[in-house]
Amino acid sequence: QVRLVESGGDLVQPGGSLRLSCAAPESIFSINAMGWYRQAPGKERELVARITPGGRPNYADSVKGRFTISRDNAKNTVYLQMNSLKPEDTAVYYCNVADPSSDYFPWGQGTQVTVSS
Repeated sequence: QVRLVESGGDLVQPGGSLRLSCAAPESIFSINAMGWYRQAPGKERELVARITPGGRPNYADSVKGRFTISRDNAKNTVYLQMNSLKPEDTAVYYCNVADPSSDYFPWGQGTQVTVSS
């Protein structure tokens, strides 16, 4: 695999949950911290969650306590469990390298998350 492939986005009501998945090339996954980013219409892309190769997570304040990032090193896959979703979480979600010592990998197509009643 030579690209990032995100999946799991959907339309969900406020307070609902979703689990996003991202399959990454082994060449970047095994040695880098990986992150979930999101971009809402008219806004810049932002990092919302990051996980080190050893599994240590970090979160943006806006999602702390609601989102959980995890990784399966055997499958080269990173996940984002999103609970208590809010309308302001609506965005296209992407995964990519989240390591200041490494360049971004070419961005995937992302997955759309829409939170609306």
